[in-house]
Amino acid sequence: MIENPQKILEDIKREKDFFIGIDSDGCVFDTMEIKQKECFCPQFIKHYGLQRVSKYARETWEFVNLYSKTRGVNRFKALIRAMELLAERKEVKLRNANIIDLSSVIKWTKKESKLGNPALEKYAAETNDPIINLTLKWSKEVNVEIEKLVFDIPPFPFVKESLAKIFDKADLLVVSQTPVEALTREWEEHNIQNYVKLIAGQEYGTKAEHLKYAAKGKYDDDKILMIGDAPGDLSAAKANGVLFYPINPGHEDESWERFYTQAVDKFFNGSFAGEYEDNLIKEFETYLPEKPKWSN
Repeated sequence: MIENPQKILEDIKREKDFFIGIDSDGCVFDTMEIKQKECFCPQFIKHYGLQRVSKYARETWEFVNLYSKTRGVNRFKALIRAMELLAERKEVKLRNANIIDLSSVIKWTKKESKLGNPALEKYAAETNDPIINLTLKWSKEVNVEIEKLVFDIPPFPFVKESLAKIFDKADLLVVSQTPVEALTREWEEHNIQNYVKLIAGQEYGTKAEHLKYAAKGKYDDDKILMIGDAPGDLSAAKANGVLFYPINPGHEDESWERFYTQAVDKFFNGSFAGEYEDNLIKEFETYLPEKPKWSN
C-alpha cells in the first residue's frame, strides 16, 4: 500500500505556471477495448458464475465500461453497476441466473476512496467476508491477465508530440483509476514517463482528489487542465473548478491532433476557457449514452 498518498500529491512542487492532468487508459493509450473485453469481462463471468448469461453479462460489462457515461469508472464501481444492470435484465431473470449480492462491496466503496487492491486486501483481512474475498480474487486475476496480454500498444498519434510541446510550460501528472503498477509499466514501455511528475493511479484516491491535492491552490484555476476520455474526467475537473479537454471516444486521433495544433495554444494564451471549452464539452457529451438500449 502507498503510504500517505495525499501527502505525496500535496508535496508535488509547482515548477511551471501551468498544470495538466492526463488520464491514461483510452486517453493516452488505446487499451480500453483489450483490457475490458479480454481481461476484465472474462474474469467477471468466471468469478461471479455468469456462464448461463455470458452473452448478456458481456454486453452489460462493455456498456458500463466502454460505451456509456460510466466509461472509465473505477473497476469496483463498474462491477457494482454492471451487476445492478444485469439483475434488471429480463433475459437474465428468464434464465434464472444467480446474481451475487454485492452489498459488502458497495459498503466498502462508500467508505474508501483509494479503491485498489491494497486497500481491499486490508479490508478483506479485517472482515473475512466471502464476497469481499471473491472480489479481491477477481481483481487480482484481472491484473494478471492485463500483465500477460496488454503490451506493444503505443500512445495515440500526436500524444508524444503533445507531451513534448507542453513539457516546457506545464507540470504534468497522470490522473487515473488504473493501478499504478500497470500505468508505470505502460508509460515506461513507451519511454514517456519522464514527462510527468508523478503517475497517480487508483491507490492515490479519486481523480478529483488527485487534482485537488496536486494542483488546486498551487496554480490559477484557468491554468489547470484535465485531459480525459470519460465523463468521470470531466466531473473531476468540474469538481475542482478547472478546465477540461476531451479525448472523444472513437475519435481519439482527431482529438489529439486538435489538441496539438489548436487547443494547447489556446490553453497557454488564455483563450481556452469560455466558448471554446463549452463547445468541446457539448460535442463530447453526445458520444456516450446514459441508458442501455435494452432498457428502452
